[in-house]
Amino acid sequence: MSLELWDAVDRYTAGLLVGEDEVLEQALAASNEAGLPAIAVSPNQGKLLHLLARIHGASRILELGTLGGFSTIWMARALPPEGRLVTLELNPAYAAVAERSIELAGLSELVQIRIGPAGESLRALLQEGTERFDLVFIDADKQSTPEYFELVLELCRPGGLILVDNVVRDGAVVDPATADAGAQGMRRFLELAAAEPRVTATTIQTVGSKGYDGFVLALLEP
Repeated sequence: MSLELWDAVDRYTAGLLVGEDEVLEQALAASNEAGLPAIAVSPNQGKLLHLLARIHGASRILELGTLGGFSTIWMARALPPEGRLVTLELNPAYAAVAERSIELAGLSELVQIRIGPAGESLRALLQEGTERFDLVFIDADKQSTPEYFELVLELCRPGGLILVDNVVRDGAVVDPATADAGAQGMRRFLELAAAEPRVTATTIQTVGSKGYDGFVLALLEP
């Protein structure tokens, strides 16, 4: 098995089940032209986020890690007309690229981009007493995921979903001596999730155009 084969399967299945989408392709092109890192979710993963939001009937979504807005657009498209997606991005240049792509997608009225460190933005949402979210997607700096998870628990409604991306890290997550700060962060996050009585969770390993990784799907118990 190889990355080339995984990538070929991703292209084949996305071609059949996701299809071409000019808006999303333009969003990826804008990110590439602006020099953003090529770490957006794949089209198959983006559609998974979209489907989970629809299945769960989400009307309020929180995203940590906007990047160029690719995953943001996928999830915002699942919202009802009165829905809201708040997305947090550290880098103002990335946020500017995302804002333009979200506008081209016709979703600006549904999406709010907050710029700054994610931890600070999460604490600000708590201080503002914002309405709780139905679905949260955590895809920001991996070493800080434990902190984000603890804050998100207070921002997600009972019965809400929390998705955490990039938890497997090419398998480095199983190595307690790893030098990968992201893998160390994911180990701490998984330990927190395991000890958290309000949460029921599982981890799914993935292969595809983004290599070998995985995600956690967690239900905040009603």
